[in-house]
Amino acid sequence: MSTANHPAYKEELERCRYTLDYVEKSLERALEKRKKVSNELENVKRHMSGDSSADYTSVMVNTMLQDTLALKVRNLYTARSKPYFARVDFKEYESDSTEKLYIGKMSLARDEDQEIIIVDWRAPIANLYYEGRLGDSSYVCPDGTIEGELLLKRQFSINSGKLEAIFDIDITTNDEFLQTYLGANAENRLKEIVSTIQEEQNKIVRAPMWKPLIVQGVAGSGKTTIALHRIAYLIYTFEKTFEPENFMIIAPNRLFLNYISEVLPELGVERVKQTTFEDFAMELIGKKFKLTDANEKLNRFVNLNGTASQSGYNDMLREASIFKTSMNFKEIIDEYILKIEQDFIPKKDLMLGTKVIYTYEEINDIFLTQYGMWPIAQRMNEIKKSLNSRLKTAKQQFIAQIEAECDKKVAMARIKAANEEERQKAVREAFEKRDRVLGKIEKVSKTLVKEYLEELPKLSPYQYYVELMEDGEGFNLLAGRYAGREVCEFTRKYTLGILGSKQLELEDLAPIIYLKYKIYGIDEKVPVKHIVIDEAQDFSAFQFFVLKRIVKDSSFTILGDLCQGIHSYRGVRQWEEIVHEVFDGRKCEFLTLEQSYRTTVEIMEAANGVMGKLKELAKFRGTPVIRHGEEVEYIQGDSFESVAGNISKRLTAFKNKGLKTMAVICKTMEECRQLLPLLKKKHKDINLITGNEMEYRTGMVIVPSYLSKGLEFDAVLLSNASSENYSENALDTKLLYVAMTRPLHKLCIYYIGEKSKLLE
Repeated sequence: MSTANHPAYKEELERCRYTLDYVEKSLERALEKRKKVSNELENVKRHMSGDSSADYTSVMVNTMLQDTLALKVRNLYTARSKPYFARVDFKEYESDSTEKLYIGKMSLARDEDQEIIIVDWRAPIANLYYEGRLGDSSYVCPDGTIEGELLLKRQFSINSGKLEAIFDIDITTNDEFLQTYLGANAENRLKEIVSTIQEEQNKIVRAPMWKPLIVQGVAGSGKTTIALHRIAYLIYTFEKTFEPENFMIIAPNRLFLNYISEVLPELGVERVKQTTFEDFAMELIGKKFKLTDANEKLNRFVNLNGTASQSGYNDMLREASIFKTSMNFKEIIDEYILKIEQDFIPKKDLMLGTKVIYTYEEINDIFLTQYGMWPIAQRMNEIKKSLNSRLKTAKQQFIAQIEAECDKKVAMARIKAANEEERQKAVREAFEKRDRVLGKIEKVSKTLVKEYLEELPKLSPYQYYVELMEDGEGFNLLAGRYAGREVCEFTRKYTLGILGSKQLELEDLAPIIYLKYKIYGIDEKVPVKHIVIDEAQDFSAFQFFVLKRIVKDSSFTILGDLCQGIHSYRGVRQWEEIVHEVFDGRKCEFLTLEQSYRTTVEIMEAANGVMGKLKELAKFRGTPVIRHGEEVEYIQGDSFESVAGNISKRLTAFKNKGLKTMAVICKTMEECRQLLPLLKKKHKDINLITGNEMEYRTGMVIVPSYLSKGLEFDAVLLSNASSENYSENALDTKLLYVAMTRPLHKLCIYYIGEKSKLLE
């Protein structure tokens, strides 16, 4: 049935026009008000005096109002094109009337009577659209569970203010509506998922905030967009409790942050902290260190063309990374800190003159026993108070004793002196001696505690880390319980080499942060209350543990895919490890996303065939939405140059067909650099992704397999999936799976010589 023939077409057309008209009026009012507030703010700033609290308050209030209006204006501009995407009709059992609710990305109410025109998708009642079924239905809100009958679920396709399609549905998304969405170009999909969120995705978005949530989601299941919508939902739900700054998303790299940067504003969310673990670590450490390129190590593991000695070195390097990112390494740091503590307090008494104020044994006992659960710096702050307190008491006793001795000498002088002159001399000498001693006591006591504390070690966390690695005997003694001597010694010497070049590698950040936490505590105010971690399979248990300890009273949403764990040498291998090691075995919410919405059936089946080679991960293979497309093409080439020529022709053909985003995925960066000049001859606009980009550019790109993770394209061309390039090891399997699950519509796989056995 065409949209114009739908029985409710006239009604919905009128509603659409009415809504758009009100959006336009609201936009005019908001723009006028924003201009007025801006003028007032400028006027106050121009004439404000430095000591006027009223002016300062006015600036603060108007600045906040300005931010609120800017967000409202942005939302209204978006609503001009697409004011809402769904309608639900719901009748509460206790009510005689039926609510007709139109759901969009923002809420809009009539100024005159506050009648709701558009319901925000995050509102509790909007859950009827995502999870409700026609008939008996309910939703949960702050007042409890509201029960009733869901009479209608309707979806709309509205673009540029025009009502293009109407679908009456029962489940979340009508097949035709979903197919339209899935058939869109990659550059548009990220912003439009809110209208097609499926029930299993919605459960993640609206999951309770304070229970740790771990999501295992297959490639193309929408993990990233669901993560962003979850933040938007939590900010909306807890707007009276938290600010947007209380939420943080940690992404795998800056390129990825740039890729998702436009989505949160599209959802009406501003000021959420978006960072990488590396950048956040530097904030916590309080010093900028140069980091080695993490992809260089992966590239070493990916590149098979090496000698036997290089292969042996790579094996040891992999073992060292696994070791440094393990919770066993955290235990080594704990034992190292205990060793630091044993020699931390100077082996001397605190003395005022010849009087012992505190013995070394007493101070050390307070340090190790009474305050043993605190960071060392916090303990010393408390010990400083204790030292000053007892010094004050001892000083008062000393003064009283000196005063008493002086009084005694004066009294004796008055009794024993032979004449007045002798008596006055004795009294004067007694007072002078008293004043000299009291002056000395006063002078010494002013700096006594300070000078004692200055003898404490003052190494930075980085310096402590260097000392740990420099002490060969000590390190191997601590580490020998958890790894063989060869691995321990390789780890130590390799790390010293990195440190000696004035660099750190990613694996060093968690240990150094943990050292700072245990020794000095974290001084920085970290206002974050909820952390969302995307591509979490690339994070180690030690990294998760450090984040949990550093960001106090925080909750977590952790999303990843073990099948895409190409950094497994420093990442998660099983989610159970996180549950037990990080959250102390506490009950976590564990949800899975098994449906892949990105690729066609044909592409997903080919990718699943590859992942099926890893038996331990085969259970996490994705189920494609029923969207068929062209078969995956396998094209054999007789040389690198002939493959490049064919790829170039295909790129031109795809561009002529209207495809917007295309990626040529090579296994390694070296392969990308070899292929790039050959493709540049015909395609000047093709860009190489190196991982160091501050800005993600859509269009035509060439990218190594390990940097393509998390991205999606209309078409993908794999440059050389030969048996020589992709062997049957776990890393190659994951890299090939990642590359094959990037396209929405078209996948071409080239190979020179024999095709990889992974593709059989």
